[in-house]
Amino acid sequence: MKKHLSVIGVVAALVGVMPALAETNFGRAASSADLTGAPAVRERTQVNYEKYSTRTSQKTYDAADAKNIYYTQPANRSALYKQYAGGTSTANVRTTRAETYRTELKRKYYLAHPFFQPTKGKFGSVTDLSYNMNSYDMALTYLEAGSDPNGSWNASQFSIKEDFSYGITDRLAVLAMARFDMSNYEFDWSLPETPDDSMDDNGLNLLGLGLQWRFADTEKWIATLSAYYQYQQDISNNFVLDLKGGYKISSTTIYGLVRGWYLDFDGSAYGNGVNGKMADGRDATFFLAYNTDASNVFYLEGGIGAFSVLDEDWTLNGELVFGNYDWHNQASLKAAIGWQPNDWFALNLYGKIALWDSADGKDLSFWQTDAKDGVFRKMGTANIDGYSEASVGLQAIFMF
Repeated sequence: MKKHLSVIGVVAALVGVMPALAETNFGRAASSADLTGAPAVRERTQVNYEKYSTRTSQKTYDAADAKNIYYTQPANRSALYKQYAGGTSTANVRTTRAETYRTELKRKYYLAHPFFQPTKGKFGSVTDLSYNMNSYDMALTYLEAGSDPNGSWNASQFSIKEDFSYGITDRLAVLAMARFDMSNYEFDWSLPETPDDSMDDNGLNLLGLGLQWRFADTEKWIATLSAYYQYQQDISNNFVLDLKGGYKISSTTIYGLVRGWYLDFDGSAYGNGVNGKMADGRDATFFLAYNTDASNVFYLEGGIGAFSVLDEDWTLNGELVFGNYDWHNQASLKAAIGWQPNDWFALNLYGKIALWDSADGKDLSFWQTDAKDGVFRKMGTANIDGYSEASVGLQAIFMF
């Protein structure tokens, strides 16, 4: 069945609840309400990494070629002459030269590097195609007499996200982002007489604008600070701050990250929900609330990562992140392998999975349209178990 946010918004307003329905971006270790996925930006991996290859060798020249040699002719040494009593011999003088030369590979910016941003006057583009999955089991307990069924939540989403940047200076870049989602949400019920509830949601769900400042970049250290605003359709306005700092060791950068974002919701509640029709044709809604008293929340996550250059064209990246997302905490792992055949294009294949989530064992409230009087009200609690979340994606990265 088709999702109609306007209908759900009206129903929720009658009881003081405005649900943020279903997840629209659970690619960022978050609740399945698309709220912890807010930034998604730094998947936009980018670069400031140098790689050099140096070699030296010797080459000799005859005196006749001296005019073509860059280095000056060394002074005559006594060892080149043989002294005789009563005078100096007329033996030939050795005048060969030795030239040292060096070959260096061109400096290469690795576009999949987590610290990448375009230099002055250049553009950066990250097109991210991803498939995201989120599921958990739940056991319902009604406040009044009811069947107390078991069920599960399953969400699948295909997203196309574009992150675009422009280098105002070598250290400062402006950012713009947009995301289109094609999602399917479903509550599967164990009772045969209870039909499953599902709906699709397709549309442009995220727009954003901000700045990125690379305030440190030395032989050993690199650091960036990003700040941006995001609008999530029918959910919230988000203000995000992202700080990363790294230490360069040979062909690897070890780095730490801290991200925080403030979310100002359209209403006072958010969670997962679907709506449709009852047997008699009346509108019906089922809503599992993560929080029913949160007009705004603050999310925070921190982690460590490593980016390594395997050879001239291949890179490897890994991140371990722990986050607090209002109603639950989560530890996640992300790994990526990149291929960059030249200076302006790269492909980056990545995967992400939740290693642990505190959602397991939590009791959440659920709201439902009463079949008797058609009123949308709180019906009971749902115990959550088996929470899982994963994403796979491919990024096409350009700098021009």
